[in-house]
Amino acid sequence: MSLKHLTIGALVAVCIFVAQAAAQARERDDKNELSGIIGRTFNSDQSIPGAPAYDPDLRFSNGLTFEINYARRVMAMSRGFFSLTLEVPFVVNADQDLHAALPNRIPKDYASYFVTPAARVNVFAGQGVSPWVSFGGGFGHFSDSSTLLFGGHYPGPTGTNTGVIQAGLGLDVKIFHRFSLRAEGRDFWSGVPQLNVTTDKSRQHNIFAGGGVVWHF
Repeated sequence: MSLKHLTIGALVAVCIFVAQAAAQARERDDKNELSGIIGRTFNSDQSIPGAPAYDPDLRFSNGLTFEINYARRVMAMSRGFFSLTLEVPFVVNADQDLHAALPNRIPKDYASYFVTPAARVNVFAGQGVSPWVSFGGGFGHFSDSSTLLFGGHYPGPTGTNTGVIQAGLGLDVKIFHRFSLRAEGRDFWSGVPQLNVTTDKSRQHNIFAGGGVVWHF
């Protein structure tokens, strides 16, 4: 699946969910959410067998990351104390810089895209402050730069598709009737991007931490 098809598919899925929610908006019970989050993605270093001993690791920057998330509450439990919500986070890390002591082999950066439908459970649902946990899975795509670290044409693969498992936690704080502030952290456990080197990992944790605004409708 190409990056173009992946992005179009994700946007179509979100649009369908939003359209269905709008068709049901006459209920006016605020079961639907649309959120925008900005933050950073963090990745652990990975060892490269055979790399120079003075600098043996593949290292990652903390890439600026954006999330768009549509969600719909499907169940309230224990008289509203808990709620179950289905959500579709679409997360884009547009520029993850790389560093290794092999500048003529790896790309200078890559972008990542994750779409992971999930179930979310809120505590104190509908109250002013509501913590939550989320778990789900989906797919992701890594898109490598066509430029080598320190210049030159990158000869390696230019894209990697992967299955993804997502686990997250967060806190929502109401500020107006239909708006909340959200702080969250999500771990997207994925395969590794193909970067023209072999590391000691076959999967990696992509830790996203960020904050933003939620619209309830």
